[in-house]
Amino acid sequence: MEIKVVKDFQLVEVEKLVPYINNARTHSPAQINKLRASIREFGFISPLVIDRDFNVLVGHGRLEAAKEEEYTKVPCVFADNLTEAQKKAYILADNRMAMDAGWDEELLRIDFDMRLTGFREDEIADLFALKEDPDDTGSNKEFDEGEFGDEEFRHECPRCGFRYN
Repeated sequence: MEIKVVKDFQLVEVEKLVPYINNARTHSPAQINKLRASIREFGFISPLVIDRDFNVLVGHGRLEAAKEEEYTKVPCVFADNLTEAQKKAYILADNRMAMDAGWDEELLRIDFDMRLTGFREDEIADLFALKEDPDDTGSNKEFDEGEFGDEEFRHECPRCGFRYN
């Protein structure tokens, strides 16, 4: 199998970049502010994905944040291997696949200012909150699939992958 890899990385003038007019992903002012803070803290690490006509495929929010931060150039990679249909599909797929990811809450218990990650204070508190069983019935107990024997499961939790009927 041939590995398809983007090979051309360049700093591109912001004024040359053309956001995809039918981009279905939206970016609130609050999210743009989080992206701006991230760029100020960490730098512009993750490049935009563009085609040879400078159409933005991935990174619309980062581009908006860079404009507000008065960047004149941003890092870009050129996706030369995609057809027009693949470009449209990739724009959606890149955003959708990120939505399917979860969090390993134990690994999030790290020692630095979590606000730099874009989490709100209430989200941080929820991640680190002890999950108590409010009515002491065991309804908050976590079960292992092995406790259910050979039973076939019809449903799967999209967050943790636990299978159940």
